[in-house]
Amino acid sequence: MREQGIVSASLREEERQFEATLRPNRLADFAGQAKVKENLAIAIEAAKRRGEAMDHVLLYGPPGLGKTTLAGIIAAELGVGLQQTSGPVLQKKLDLVGILSNIQLREVFFVDEIHRLLPDVEEMIYSALEDFRMDIVIGTGPGARTVAMDIKHFTAIGATTRQGLISAPLRGRFGLVLRLNHYELAELTRIVLRSAQLLEVRIDPEGAGEIGRRSRGTPRIANRLLRRVRDYAQVRAAGYIDLEVARLALDLLEVDRFGLDEIDHKIMLTVLEKYGGGPVGVNTIAASIDEQPDTIEEVYEPYLMQLGFLDRTPRGRVATERAFEYFQVPRRARGIQNTLF
Repeated sequence: MREQGIVSASLREEERQFEATLRPNRLADFAGQAKVKENLAIAIEAAKRRGEAMDHVLLYGPPGLGKTTLAGIIAAELGVGLQQTSGPVLQKKLDLVGILSNIQLREVFFVDEIHRLLPDVEEMIYSALEDFRMDIVIGTGPGARTVAMDIKHFTAIGATTRQGLISAPLRGRFGLVLRLNHYELAELTRIVLRSAQLLEVRIDPEGAGEIGRRSRGTPRIANRLLRRVRDYAQVRAAGYIDLEVARLALDLLEVDRFGLDEIDHKIMLTVLEKYGGGPVGVNTIAASIDEQPDTIEEVYEPYLMQLGFLDRTPRGRVATERAFEYFQVPRRARGIQNTLF
């Protein structure tokens, strides 16, 4: 499949290593998400005072907003270790048994993409989260027996971009359910300035603000764009990033003033030009631009909707009047009803 655009929230391994070097490890250093931070600070302090494992936490929201970073921060603030895995990795019950049987007291167990747990693994994790025990079947046939294995009290942190796909029984076992929202410009500017300092990049507040403005409200994208602008500045501007350098670099990357890249434009122009503004189903859009429907729903649609360019309706996706104006596409009469799915 074609590689994602510059502002996509998917990450290759080198990008993951780059992001890891910029992640804060204390709640005080984490920019934005004030309500989430306040709730976590109270829960962390209460757990430390009681000397107990902190209550389980479910973090949800669009990709790139800091769910994995917060899991690491929680472990650091509690002064405990962090065991990390993801829903697609836990393919068998024994995978979960192997991790939880070795977990230490009050340790943090982080499960990314928790909505992708297989049903039998999810059923086993219920008792682990609620009663701190697991029922293991030993043997097969008539001689099979169930053995209850106690595990040490731990803190589970689940992260998901699709809260609606998490079953009610699993969601109900998390004491804290917190949503991460897109960041404001001032918060993104602070993030870019902090990352630039860590990377030893010379940048002024106006240049940082321009990068933040085109980052789709997402710190991960802001850091990635900073990396690309840094390259441009080193080659074309003696290594210094000001407003003009940031604009020139981002224009060269074809990231517009709203942070929309090539794929965003393809999505919107497909809806606007090919389907007359909609309604049109996400699967039809995905087939038209050679992209996965899940990627469109999780990565691109939320931001396009936040900008007021796209609406979800029972009949399909519909472009707004603002989208017709911004993308300079004239409205036209449609003689047929568009495909919904």
